[in-house]
This record gives sequence, structure tokens and C-alpha cells, in this order.
Amino acid sequence: MNSIPTFERINRALLDRLRDIGAATIAGSLAREGIRSPHMAGLLAHNPGKRVCGQAVTLQFMPKREDVHWGDEYSYAPERELHRRAIMAAAPGDVVVVDARGSLQSGIFGEMMLTSFKARGGEGIVIDGCIRDFPEVQELDLGLWLRGVTPNFHTQTEIFPHAVNVPIACADVFVVPGDIVVADDDGAVLVPAALAAKMAEIATEKTEWEIFSRMKLEEGGPLDKYYPLNDEARKEYEAWRREQS
Repeated sequence: MNSIPTFERINRALLDRLRDIGAATIAGSLAREGIRSPHMAGLLAHNPGKRVCGQAVTLQFMPKREDVHWGDEYSYAPERELHRRAIMAAAPGDVVVVDARGSLQSGIFGEMMLTSFKARGGEGIVIDGCIRDFPEVQELDLGLWLRGVTPNFHTQTEIFPHAVNVPIACADVFVVPGDIVVADDDGAVLVPAALAAKMAEIATEKTEWEIFSRMKLEEGGPLDKYYPLNDEARKEYEAWRREQS
């Protein structure tokens, strides 16, 4: 059996900061850094209220060719059953990100796989495609960002797992193993690993001034002054920050 490639680990405290900031603020901050499309569009939260941040373990599916993968879900062929190996490669806090080619037919994971993932400390699942066993999976309380659900197992239809921890495209977003996924009810956003610390700094500052802006808007302050902050409002914000420290 070929070994699964690994990636450099990022400090959990940094990941927690990014999770607390949230997908919308992260996406806006990335856009201002020139990364315009970090959002994995079309993947909807299937467990509303969950917020996750973790490094990406990637799983790539390809169009089925029967001489490469025969499609029996329970055949013992570890080199072919790569969806299992993706689950086993996940460390606590990881997010499994799957290029399932947008398939609405193939259920990439089901109850048993995701039970194992949750027990291993997995943070969330992001799939450009579907899962199955949805009623049972809901009970696991995992973060799930998907195109939908299906009764079919993963190779029952038109695709098969081809590689683990390789660069993939998930919902038209380029994902490298070890990149960071921040996901909540606004959707799933990709943060390049090399930009993690910078995003935490930039987005935290934005979150702080938005708290001040919201407070002023709730008081009836003018929108064109307080969102975004104009020069006068920025001075008020800096004074407010000094008072909070």
C-alpha cells in the first residue's frame, strides 16, 4: 500500500482564531489580498450552526473506468478504497475536502465512515458532491458542507476515488493539502496555509472595528460614516479601543 502524503501542521491556536472570525470576514480579507474566489460556491451547510476551521485532507475522485476500479463498495482492495484512507489520514481538527466532480449521485461517505471520522476528532467534511445515510449522519453533529444527499454508495454510479492528499479543485477552488478551510452557515472558504497568520491579523482588526461600527449603527449613527469607517469615525474607533484596553 502506498503511503499517504503528509503536510506541515499549523498551530491550533491560530486555527481557532480563524474559526472565530468566520467565513464572511475571511473571504472579504482574502479578496483585499488579491484572492478573489476563495468561496466553494454551491456547497451548503447541512448542519446549520456549526462553525469549523481545520487543515485540508484532500480526496480526489475521477470519472469511473471499470478496468481501474470495479465499484464493489466492500471489496478488500486498500489501494482502491481511497475514501477510507482519506478518513484514516485525518488527524484531530482536520477537514476532509473532496473533489467529487459535483456529482449528485455518488454518496462519498456514509454513516460508518463519518462515525469513524468523528471518533478520530475530525472537524468537518466539505464535498463537491453528496453523502448518504443523512438521517444517521446528522446525529453525529459534524460540520457538513455539501451539494446534497443521495442513497447511493460512493462508486455505485459514475466516479471513483483516485488520490488522497494531492492538489484538487473543490467547487472550482484550488485546494492544496494542508490549506485551511473556514466554514460556517455562510459557506466554506479556503485560506492558503502560507497566508494563515496574515489573515488572522487582518481579519481580527476588521472584526474589532465592525463591533464598533455595529454599536454606532444601532445607536442610529449614519451608515456613510460608520460603515466603513470614514476618517472621523476612525478616530472615534481608536479612542474607543484605548478605552477598552
